Amino acid sequence: MAFKTLDELRSACTDLPAGSDSAAEAVAQRQDTLTKPQGSLGRLETIAAWLARWQGRDMPKLDKVNIIVFAGNHGVTAQGVSAFPSEVTVQMVANFAHGGAAINQLARAAGAELDVIALDLDRPTADFTQEAAMDEADFLAAVSTGYDAVKPGTDLIGFGEMGIGNTTPAAAIAAALFGGSGRDWAGRGTGVDDAGLSRKAAAIDAGLQRHAEKLSDPLAIAASLGGRELAAILGAVLAARKHGIPVLLDGFVCTAAAAPLARLYRGGLDHTLAAHVSAEAGHRRLLDELSLAPLLDLGMRLGEGSGACLAINIVRSALECHSRMASFAEAGVSDK
Repeated sequence: MAFKTLDELRSACTDLPAGSDSAAEAVAQRQDTLTKPQGSLGRLETIAAWLARWQGRDMPKLDKVNIIVFAGNHGVTAQGVSAFPSEVTVQMVANFAHGGAAINQLARAAGAELDVIALDLDRPTADFTQEAAMDEADFLAAVSTGYDAVKPGTDLIGFGEMGIGNTTPAAAIAAALFGGSGRDWAGRGTGVDDAGLSRKAAAIDAGLQRHAEKLSDPLAIAASLGGRELAAILGAVLAARKHGIPVLLDGFVCTAAAAPLARLYRGGLDHTLAAHVSAEAGHRRLLDELSLAPLLDLGMRLGEGSGACLAINIVRSALECHSRMASFAEAGVSDK
């Protein structure tokens, strides 16, 4: 898929397939026959129904599970918003390739195939305090790369990111979409001190002011304030919806990247679950704005898709209970 114009992308974002009510209902009916009090497995039961709805299967499966990590670099790091230099992005991508990062271990433990896609790391986006982070062509190219990264036939997909400085674009997108100032949304990211946090908030406010005329358009917001890896996540979340693949969103950056889809189309993120709530300051507020209830709260703030990987194990547990538990009749256990 190569999106040629913002209007073409906007049309794709506002013409989304619905999930299968009948598949979700079949799961709910089966849950009520299993050897447990009705509803006693809590969200594990609704997760199984969510899988069925978006896979379009009465009995979901998790044979092909994928984690995709997108990496990008950001011109706004010139404003002193990160505790680490931008060359760390390239170094961490190399670490992913050698299997040395947390995401490598977590993906293996979750039984997920890991793909890492770097987007023009030697060409950072522009500093959004001075100009648009990406022009239309650059933004659409990144969205298209994300869209094409999603493999049809995948049963479940999680997205992650790597990009020094990218909590600043994420916070700027959140502020532009849902209101508030840089101070409301900025967090410490990779561990900036108080001075760095103030610079970060100021950069966000400067970006909001510079691009004020674009703040009514979620796609223009994503292009002007975001980054290539965020745009790729937006494209990938869109592709997953089109292909009938349920999605696990990782932390603050990933959630902010997908958020424009929710503003463009009511229910645009219904095929997603929030894997966790991160320790990054704005994430819980952003999840509340999107009405997404996180599966986990472990105080994590790594990114990389780490929370999504941990949530895969919860989804697998939900499916195992749903598919392998005996019914009251099969087990010879008296129902109420």
